[in-house]
Amino acid sequence: MSSPDSGPDPKPSSPSIIIVGAGIFGTSTAYHLSHSHPSPSRITLLDRTPFPPHHAASTDINKIVRADYTSRFYMDLAYEALEAWKTWPSLKPYFHGSGWIMLSGAGNDLAERIRRNLRERGSDVTSDIVIDEEVRGKWGGVLSETKLEGMEKGYWNPEAGWADAGDAVAKMTEEAVARGVRYETGDVEELLLGEDGVKGVKTRDGRVYEADKVVLATGAWTSQLLSPVEDQLGIEEESRAEKQVTAAGVCVVHYKLEEEEYKTFKDIPVVIHGDKGDVQPPPQRTQLLKFTNSRSFSNYVSTASGHRISVPPATSQNIVSEKLKQETLDSTVSQAMPSFAKREVDYWRLCWDAITPSQDQLITKHPHPKLSNLYLAVGGSFHSWKFLPIIGKYVVNVLNGVSNGDEKDEHWKWKTEKPEGRGAHEKVVPRRELKDLDD
Repeated sequence: MSSPDSGPDPKPSSPSIIIVGAGIFGTSTAYHLSHSHPSPSRITLLDRTPFPPHHAASTDINKIVRADYTSRFYMDLAYEALEAWKTWPSLKPYFHGSGWIMLSGAGNDLAERIRRNLRERGSDVTSDIVIDEEVRGKWGGVLSETKLEGMEKGYWNPEAGWADAGDAVAKMTEEAVARGVRYETGDVEELLLGEDGVKGVKTRDGRVYEADKVVLATGAWTSQLLSPVEDQLGIEEESRAEKQVTAAGVCVVHYKLEEEEYKTFKDIPVVIHGDKGDVQPPPQRTQLLKFTNSRSFSNYVSTASGHRISVPPATSQNIVSEKLKQETLDSTVSQAMPSFAKREVDYWRLCWDAITPSQDQLITKHPHPKLSNLYLAVGGSFHSWKFLPIIGKYVVNVLNGVSNGDEKDEHWKWKTEKPEGRGAHEKVVPRRELKDLDD
């Protein structure tokens, strides 16, 4: 504060920054800012959950870490992240190099496109999987009861694996806070406009946080949060956030393992069962075996101003309709490990992420002149969690007005035209509505 005699204090040389959302984008940004910002105490990481957060878009217990992409751009980025997972002392304990199995059905060229990229990059360590009875005895018997009908090919990649998702996010947050970043708990309900842009945010309990720059790392809630500001500024439909990033959900089911079962399954690889979903090994802390139904869905609502946006439901993410439960059991669990479809479920969850039309991340300054100090770091599109160690350094460059290079800037910019070609993670693009899956 200034005294009446001294006049106003000079503006600090380093800008104050609020990061809304402590998922992978927000946490990684705070972490990298804490290493480069002249005054880490002027960085605030604001999230609805108490410190330390345990966030991941799809689920908080474990996430796949792999470089298997049809996009060479994301393959190279994933190898950069994979190196960090394997070598950073703070993150290395959370990475498990279990390998992964990818099974493909007739007419699906996904595996072929991935392996072609690996070969061209000089990184191909994969091997063919022959779909026969002999395969059932490999990899700890993880395919011993898998329904292989319709699966014509597959491959094994020993370099991939998974990470303890929530624990890794918490660790990076703790390190950022230890370096001076402020962590605040609050559920942001409103962006506050000032004369020169967004002056701050307001939480549901009435607290106001102001800063020179505001970063939205708000995932599936981004369009919902921006919509009132877009109304105030009269932003046209085609230029609103919903055209850039929209909320999509998937259904996940978890089974608690007995101690002996955990010993049997703890070292199994990740299994990708075609386009039906995946199986992820159980973390030691939870001993939960997780199945993901990859058939995603939207949840469209009309805003007060008549705009149509997809938003996560206001109800608990653990509320899943019987219809969606049965679909997940039939199409995912019964296909991959049929005996689990008859067992008692530990818990269900609807998991939400922000998905872009091309499944690229959106890491950019907002293009509207009245929002020039508002930045977005969103668009995980159900494949971005693995980039936790590194993605924040690229967000920091955008905050500092520094190019990440032509290719990255092109992939992550605000899009004014529809993307050409195939997306980075096409199978998770929602083609149905959550309401159609209600009982």
